[in-house]
Amino acid sequence: MKHLLYIYVLLISISLFSQKKEELDSLPANYEDYVFVKPGDTLTIKLNEITLLPKPNFKSREDIKYYLWFRRKVFKAYPYAKLASTRLDTLKARLSRIQSKSKRKRYTRLIQRYIEGEFTDQIKKMTRTEGRILIKLIHRQTGKTAFDNIKELRSGWKAFWYNTTANIFELSLKQEYQPAIENEDFLIEDILQRAFQDEELKRQDAKLNFDFAEIIALRKAEINVEVYKEMFAKMRKKRKKKKRN
Repeated sequence: MKHLLYIYVLLISISLFSQKKEELDSLPANYEDYVFVKPGDTLTIKLNEITLLPKPNFKSREDIKYYLWFRRKVFKAYPYAKLASTRLDTLKARLSRIQSKSKRKRYTRLIQRYIEGEFTDQIKKMTRTEGRILIKLIHRQTGKTAFDNIKELRSGWKAFWYNTTANIFELSLKQEYQPAIENEDFLIEDILQRAFQDEELKRQDAKLNFDFAEIIALRKAEINVEVYKEMFAKMRKKRKKKKRN
């Protein structure tokens, strides 16, 4: 079990060293599908545990572009967090029934090889934003931060050094998932819930306690992407400066 989490966190660490540049695509052809919600048209309705979400409320057409850009990031990171949760749950259940130490190690190695062979190359191609989303989704899907998972299954020392490495790239393995408080986490959950509803992503319930229907109603489905607009504005300035030099 310790070795599995080591590989799992190692994959995250590898991604930090090979970040792709963030790129913003042009406005997609289907942007008209994303409408501007009128004031008051933001209620959520629950019917037999099914939540009908309101359409997202954008301040401008340009904001749709940034939202869809961020949506692609969430779609890329979610499967890895989902897999991590599934594999850890399966491993815990399986190991609890295996008495032999040698068989426990053998089974753990099989899981390691599966994760390494299937996903390492893809995770290495993640951008910094995707890495940050993945860290947050790890908390959503496992119920523990990446830091706490490492600390529990490896050691506090290992957790410290992994987090120190992440800090170099302005990331933190201690980041929590708080959709009721953090705007980015709200956007992630909004994207996930809509994808689950439209069957674009396979639902895996969060191991954290929050009511998104209540959260989105309080926020009136308002989409705030200002931080990403500022991020790309800074990137454009840097690129122009390099060209001049």
